[in-house]
Amino acid sequence: MSAPDPLPPISRRFVLHWGEMGSRWGVNRSVAQIHALLFLSEQPLHAEDITRTLGIARSNVSTSLRELLNYELVRTVHLMGDRRDHFETSKDVWTLFRTVVRERKAREFDPTVAMLGECMASPELADESPEVRARIQDTLAMMAALSSWGDEMLRLEPATLMKVMKLGSRIQRLLRDG
Repeated sequence: MSAPDPLPPISRRFVLHWGEMGSRWGVNRSVAQIHALLFLSEQPLHAEDITRTLGIARSNVSTSLRELLNYELVRTVHLMGDRRDHFETSKDVWTLFRTVVRERKAREFDPTVAMLGECMASPELADESPEVRARIQDTLAMMAALSSWGDEMLRLEPATLMKVMKLGSRIQRLLRDG
């Protein structure tokens, strides 16, 4: 006979779906599931709790927690009378969104912008066809503009960012229908 499910049905569904979405976004399924579990949890959890709740290997939990710590999506907390490390994440979706965007931009987007800038500054660029040079230059310009826009969006307060997003939606409809 199997042990009872430690998660209520909706929480289980959320955690499993978040794991599926994580894998589609290039994040390990276990990493995403652990983050979802911590997001829903009312108190910090230690690794054994996570292992037991999700039914994944303790080594996988440790590796996943290290990755979440590196992305600054979880933090270690200590509870009085318990020597184990416990883990928690922000419960504010905007804080989490900003963290994910900031970290992914720094790890994935910014290095690409830097590489494109190096290509444009390289004397070897002259060996490329005009079409290739133009495509690299256009890609750099687009990515630099997106980077600047992203930085500005990350500086906005959540309420202001929501207004900008709604305004953007209205402008898009106006342009499409107008």
